[in-house]
Amino acid sequence: MQKSTPFVLEVTPRIPERLARLEELSNNLWYGWDLPTRDLFSRIHRTLWESVGQNPKDFLRRVDEQRLIDAAEDPTFLANYNRILSAYDTYHAKPIRSPYIEDFVEDDLIAYFCAEFGFHESFPIYSGGLGILAGDHCKSASDMHLPFVGVGLLYRQGYFYQTIDSDGNQHAIYTDSEFDNLPISPVLRADASEIHVSVDMPGRVVEIKVWQARIGNVTLYLLDTDLAQNSLHDRGITHRLYGGDKTMRIEQEIVLGIGGARALAAMGVKPTAWHINEGHAAFMLLERIRQLTEQGLDFSAAHEAVAANTIFTTHTPVPAGHDHFNHGMMLPYFENYHPQLKLDRDGFLALGNAPDSSDFNMTALAIHCSRFQNGVSRIHGRVSSEICGELWPEIEEEESPMSYITNGVHMPTFLAKEWVEVFERFIGWDWSQHQTDVGFWEKMTVVPDHQFWSVRESLKSRMLQLIRQLVTQQHLRNHGSEAHIDRILKYADPANPNVLTIGFARRFATYKRALLLFENLDWLRQLLSDEERPVLFIFAGKAHPADIPGQDLIRRITHISRMPEFEGKILMLEGYDLRLARRLVAGVDVWLNNPLYPLEASGTSGMKAAMNGVLNLSVLDGWWDEGYDGENGWAIKPVSESLPESQRNREESQTLYELLQDQVIPTYYARNKMGYSPKWVTMSKRAIATLLPRFNSTRMVGEYVAKAYVPATRQYSRYWGEEFQGARTVADWKAAVRQAWHQVSLRRLDCAQHSIMFKDSVRIEVGVNLNGLQASDVQVELVMAHHIRKEKLHNSHRYTFEVQGEINEQGEHLFVLDLMPKLCGKLEYRIRIYPRHPMLTHPFEMGLMHWL
Repeated sequence: MQKSTPFVLEVTPRIPERLARLEELSNNLWYGWDLPTRDLFSRIHRTLWESVGQNPKDFLRRVDEQRLIDAAEDPTFLANYNRILSAYDTYHAKPIRSPYIEDFVEDDLIAYFCAEFGFHESFPIYSGGLGILAGDHCKSASDMHLPFVGVGLLYRQGYFYQTIDSDGNQHAIYTDSEFDNLPISPVLRADASEIHVSVDMPGRVVEIKVWQARIGNVTLYLLDTDLAQNSLHDRGITHRLYGGDKTMRIEQEIVLGIGGARALAAMGVKPTAWHINEGHAAFMLLERIRQLTEQGLDFSAAHEAVAANTIFTTHTPVPAGHDHFNHGMMLPYFENYHPQLKLDRDGFLALGNAPDSSDFNMTALAIHCSRFQNGVSRIHGRVSSEICGELWPEIEEEESPMSYITNGVHMPTFLAKEWVEVFERFIGWDWSQHQTDVGFWEKMTVVPDHQFWSVRESLKSRMLQLIRQLVTQQHLRNHGSEAHIDRILKYADPANPNVLTIGFARRFATYKRALLLFENLDWLRQLLSDEERPVLFIFAGKAHPADIPGQDLIRRITHISRMPEFEGKILMLEGYDLRLARRLVAGVDVWLNNPLYPLEASGTSGMKAAMNGVLNLSVLDGWWDEGYDGENGWAIKPVSESLPESQRNREESQTLYELLQDQVIPTYYARNKMGYSPKWVTMSKRAIATLLPRFNSTRMVGEYVAKAYVPATRQYSRYWGEEFQGARTVADWKAAVRQAWHQVSLRRLDCAQHSIMFKDSVRIEVGVNLNGLQASDVQVELVMAHHIRKEKLHNSHRYTFEVQGEINEQGEHLFVLDLMPKLCGKLEYRIRIYPRHPMLTHPFEMGLMHWL
């Protein structure tokens, strides 16, 4: 047969005028968390809707025009359409009053930088937890009508689609996105020309195109180097999320950080608070400093001005997880850049200095150039204080500027629609306005048990339908027999969702210990051998293509699931994405999470499960250490970190087996005549009541507003006003303090008294050598508690000394405290001195302190 050349012609349907705003709906990622909007598109052509991955913009380019005409003449469709437009317009209208925005002034604006954003599976510029969290952060900022923009990279490929073959090998499939099918548009100038910026790379200039996406009320700006003006290598910088080598990583981070700051400047966007979500975007700090030195500031003043309104959130619980580049790699990229900062080579590299490393560390850069720093859970805040402690060398870890704001998840995205009617009927039509009101959610107890359980069973049935579809597709693609499918899916029966189902779905990294359940196969075999009380374990998740140990975990679970005694009782699913995640967190009975303590920075999948009434069975790490109350799930208490990892696995797996054997399985199957376990339902209700209001992203973003965004915007006004007078003052003051500090000392002048009566006072006198500083430059403080140890400072009382003047020719000053203790008993106290200035963002930000 003669060869022929295929030509492609795309025919786009005309949207009837009556449905013209479908295009507007398709271009706002509000659809990612508004289920009625997605259902509206699905009604037009359900099969096509699923085949385009629930992407409304792609859908409108492919759907047959007659179907749109029919929809425009369908009264039921039009009623739904108008109802959705009303909800859309109401959502986007500026609220008359909001507690979240009342402390911002007119020109305040938050800029949020992150390497990935996860909003919906139709917009694949995310890989996992960091991106989903960033997406939830933006969604809640939109819900709260914050003055907020995001900045990220527009990946042509995004993350990979995963398949798993019959031997358990993971295969990564990358596909290029067609930007015309994504809910994005180029950012244009007033003359309709595209906004481009550029960044310098070794021996060349890389041009960047700026795109925008609407996330409800929030605008997300995305940077793209895939331009004809760039070389083939440079076009690939934004091609693949987390792809390539160290060279690709540093170039992506230069585009994100430096390019992102330049893009905002080119658009005339002037943030008053800047938030770096993980260290990938930290080069943004250098560019902001450069822009100020270009205006005439010296480095120190520019540095203070930039740091004063910058927030840095770290998500990494181990030092090795922080991005770092050796100096040989850094210098070719920045040898012409650092002079613009008014820094020499060594001064520039010092910005990235970290303890025990000769590399340029992005976390160190972010901390050196920010004044608000936080981890993402209580435990992670402590771990981060330890990891980064040397950056504040004289400050105890628990008093370091590193705080924490525990992560949360976006309730409208992850709460299953089946709960809406239940909540409206039994706990109040305005339930969605009480997301963070813990007391309000105590009303969960009034929901009738049988109706509550009916919803839980319905959610499980929907999940099992998807699982059967995925497993069947995977099995047949791997040339399995159709007769074998029924055995594999014996317990995954949507028509009979009465089998205890336990889910484990997340990134397959070794520290997450996906194999802990299989530590003792004999014990597990015994647990799963009771035909009267069957258990189904569902595993899902991706390993990074370069993470061979992570892929080995997937392979091992697949092999175990094929053993005759475990067949049908353990399923390893492929293609984990947001859609599958939403079904799993809503549908399983138990959410299993067993990371190696304390390596789980926060974890968020368990939060999504809990708000749907799923019970967590988790190691007390990350968020679960704060959420567990003894009655809303089960906890695996971690053994000592000093033990070998093999022993920790052995002992903690024993706890896991005991909980399954003695509590989880018996409780689930302790059913009454109506077919459910009353104790299980009580625990499930309590999970919603105690965890939903505390671990949602409205609470999380509200904390960022109160603890970081509003204070940062106020510091912006103080440091940037009057031609940066505040920044100059603080920079000069810090320089003087640093120069003098090594000879600042204090000595006790009075004789220490050992006993007084309660409500009596004792006078304490301290002589301080200020080495040329003013008395107002320091704080002399007594710290008191029962048997105080310096590492327990958070339990102490603090008392401030007053200066009485100079006491000798050497310039020593007398500081006095009339101490009246607020405690009784045997007390210990210590005396310390540290720099003080009214414009400091954190009292210990200089990292300087002397103890007597």
